[in-house]
Amino acid sequence: MEQYFFQTARSIVAGCGSLERIVEHLQRLGSLKSVLLVSQPFLQSNGTLDEVTSLLNSGGIAVHWNTDVQPEPTITQLEELYSTIAEVPCDAMIGIGGGSVLDVVKLLSVMKTNSLSVREMLGTDLIPNPGVPTVLIPTTSGTGSEVTPNAIVTLPEEELKIGVVSRYLLPELVILDPLLTLGLPRDITASTGMDAFTHALESFISNKANRFSDMFALESIRNISASILQAYHHGEDREAREAMLIGSMYGGMALTCAGTAAVHALAYPIGGKFHVPHGVANSMLLPHVMEFNFDAIVERLALVAEAMGLQTGAGGQRDAERVIEQIRLWTKEMNIPQDLTLFGAVRENIPELSLAASQVTRLMGNNPKKMTLDDIGAVYGKLFH
Repeated sequence: MEQYFFQTARSIVAGCGSLERIVEHLQRLGSLKSVLLVSQPFLQSNGTLDEVTSLLNSGGIAVHWNTDVQPEPTITQLEELYSTIAEVPCDAMIGIGGGSVLDVVKLLSVMKTNSLSVREMLGTDLIPNPGVPTVLIPTTSGTGSEVTPNAIVTLPEEELKIGVVSRYLLPELVILDPLLTLGLPRDITASTGMDAFTHALESFISNKANRFSDMFALESIRNISASILQAYHHGEDREAREAMLIGSMYGGMALTCAGTAAVHALAYPIGGKFHVPHGVANSMLLPHVMEFNFDAIVERLALVAEAMGLQTGAGGQRDAERVIEQIRLWTKEMNIPQDLTLFGAVRENIPELSLAASQVTRLMGNNPKKMTLDDIGAVYGKLFH
């Protein structure tokens, strides 16, 4: 009999206004005298960090700030950031922001307690000691990083992104407050939402899909499919924002169980070389990779169609086709770029991109069909218009 394994955050609190009770939630971590609050300048300028600081101070907790996190940070940026906080006293680290902020906090926490460079952590289960306790508060609905043991790092020299995977990256506490996502710009809503959907769909068709991941993936797909366009067009809709935030979390749980596959493997090189935002890269690749996999995943895609409310009554293959059609419609309606030349790429880049993607073996091994270099190159070729 097959066996399954699942791990996630220790505690999860969700619902509109849940941030207001942060001091009460933090009491589960024991007596905290000081925390390091890590974020980005936008959340400082809009007053969110002041609000969180006031709440923490009211509970007798001293707060140190750092808002120097860069989008999709490099190893060098991460190490420079660590040098600025290494001597800051803190009983816990709080990350509030998008996926890059959450990943950075997870890594900073273990850098505090392990004498390893970031490069030495790249890979799976290479971190020997637990980090400083972390609290993760997402302000976008995309990566699901708040519930995964993963963190992504950009390697400029290799023009690639690589993951650090360790149970010690899982946070002690997650707070999912949809009110923090009401102000998201449309382009961020679109790219992060499609990132979350990609997590769920790839986990569902992964070679490692199982009873745990299927449950989380389908629930993620249901939530996102029902709310992504509403959240995009009507960003102040609290129900849509909550469904997206929960859907993103479930997508993170799904990939923790089953892992993503070729879409992510192909996305990393174009993100690393051409700085294509991760959600945009996934959106570009998703329909083409699903078409490549199609004959191996028809039955699974038909189940996805049911979760998306796309059943035609015509049976498996037609329902499966509707899933790919819907993905294309979403990306068109939400104006997500589909042309890699917009980011400075040319067709002559395809061989080097293909080789880099083929070397992301951790994810390529999850894909339901083996992809040769020619197969990968053919998919990349469809991104040039």
